[in-house]
Amino acid sequence: MADRPPLPPFTLETALKKVQAAEDAWNTCDPEKVSLAYSEDSVWRNRDRFVRGRAEIVAFLTEKWERELDYALRKSLWTFAGNRIAVRFQYECHDAAGTWYRSYGNENWEFDEHGLMVRREASINDLVIDESERRIFGSRGEADRDLEIPLQ
Repeated sequence: MADRPPLPPFTLETALKKVQAAEDAWNTCDPEKVSLAYSEDSVWRNRDRFVRGRAEIVAFLTEKWERELDYALRKSLWTFAGNRIAVRFQYECHDAAGTWYRSYGNENWEFDEHGLMVRREASINDLVIDESERRIFGSRGEADRDLEIPLQ
């Protein structure tokens, strides 16, 4: 099995790298690419959905990004210890009718010794926004990587 660095136990530097790598991957909206960060038997709770294994992860993400158009995400390290990382995040997208949303959430991550995520628990709330209120556009540039996500 190939390692997926950075590997636990995490330091501040490696936890920040893991969070940025996740943000970068999710912003591709490529379910196959994103799924490679998770173990073959990874388990998720995403809102009220339970997902198990890479095949279900790919199906879940495919459905998600068919529904959540022009998806753009920001993640921020909240805390870390050993093989666990907690993040907060916000993303914006619109539906097929053109209604824009900003989604706020928290995730708890657990990794195996190879750096693959074996458990992901996400709690997410959605807020309808006007398109003029958008503040997340595409992937984050290098110069913006250290910027904190605003609360509101």
